[in-house]
Amino acid sequence: MTVVAALLSWFLVGLFIRLSRARGWGQPIRQEGPQTHLKKEGTPTAGGVAFVLALALVFFPFYLTGRAGGERELLLMLTALAMGVIGGIDDLLKIRSRMRGSGKKELLAREKFPLQFLVGLAFAYFAAPLASHELLPSLGQVPDIVLLTLVMVGSVNAFNFTDGVDGLLAGVAMIVLLPLLALSPVSALLAAVLLGFLWFNAHPARVFMGDMGSHAIGAVAAGAYVLYADVWLLPLAAIIPVAAVLSVVLQVVSFRLRGKRIFKMSPIQHHFELSGWPETRVTLRFWVITALCTTAVWWMLGGRP
Repeated sequence: MTVVAALLSWFLVGLFIRLSRARGWGQPIRQEGPQTHLKKEGTPTAGGVAFVLALALVFFPFYLTGRAGGERELLLMLTALAMGVIGGIDDLLKIRSRMRGSGKKELLAREKFPLQFLVGLAFAYFAAPLASHELLPSLGQVPDIVLLTLVMVGSVNAFNFTDGVDGLLAGVAMIVLLPLLALSPVSALLAAVLLGFLWFNAHPARVFMGDMGSHAIGAVAAGAYVLYADVWLLPLAAIIPVAAVLSVVLQVVSFRLRGKRIFKMSPIQHHFELSGWPETRVTLRFWVITALCTTAVWWMLGGRP
């Protein structure tokens, strides 16, 4: 199942790149960012559409034949697709705006967050009775629903902020999911389709992920830890996404209150790039940090498969 998913993702992402280049769906680059990124101008974006499609095409046939888990896996998959659609709308608006030179450029935060909260709330309502509590007991039905909603929305945005450096998010996500691969078929399939995507996204990237991919990844990571491990273990395993979103929050708060920036650029991966780190060093070291933290999570789970 995972081999099929990886190969299908590899094929669809490659096909997406050819289609994107033919239609001119290239990514614009922020001029104030790392100068090494300027040469990436025109690289196809929204490649997450291809691997999310591969994920769905493999999961549903296996699920319908009873070989891809039960209700937890269906809930996890539907949440990932719903969050992915929100990100996909954002990707579509950005591409259409660049192609036409006008029109709505992207989903605004005040439009995106309510949609994310609705999906997060739906997930939390159905997930609360199914959630795993390896470390701490349940807080109660309503507090659990509130907590899981916030965790789902926070995870989607944190993983989204982790994108922007070749191979970074795909590698971090695969490592974060490692403790759950034997427990959650959706997690295993996502890791597999990310391998197919990483073939093209490794430095120098031939395609960027976009919001559909990052939203789906954040949803699977949050959902899988809630349902199979413990919600309190997610921030440890996902230490890099947590650092990314915190760096953005701190940067905004500091600038508004003090008129000064803490980081040269946020999210934090770009701060290190502007500090002189090559892009590959940022990616590899963030992978290593994620691996160390995920190892700690694995140990806290008792090393279970």
